[in-house]
Amino acid sequence: QVQFVESGGGLVQPGGSLKLSCVASGGIFSAFGMGWYRQTPGKQRELVASISRAGVPRYRDPVKGRFTISRDNAQNTVYLQMNSLKPEDTAVYYCNGRSDTWSGDGFLWQWGQGTQVNVSS
Repeated sequence: QVQFVESGGGLVQPGGSLKLSCVASGGIFSAFGMGWYRQTPGKQRELVASISRAGVPRYRDPVKGRFTISRDNAQNTVYLQMNSLKPEDTAVYYCNGRSDTWSGDGFLWQWGQGTQVNVSS
């Protein structure tokens, strides 16, 4: 079972930036794609960005041009650089593994604790 520990969240003003980190353990990190997901109260968890085993990123429309996903296989870590943050980006952010062939919000393992991002003035 792969486990994830997310960090880097916090309170930021609109237009600000944050960089999230997710460290994976218990599996061969380079063998699977990774995704960043977010969830707000009353809504389903949704994928916002993914990165394939080969390092090819994909983004959902709400974050295109503002978020950048990257991975460091040597450190078993995936990152999410978030720029030009908006109040609607406020959510708990999670990472998880996923297949490179998926287009939906699928995930492979149990969720970590997530990291809270609050965008507010």
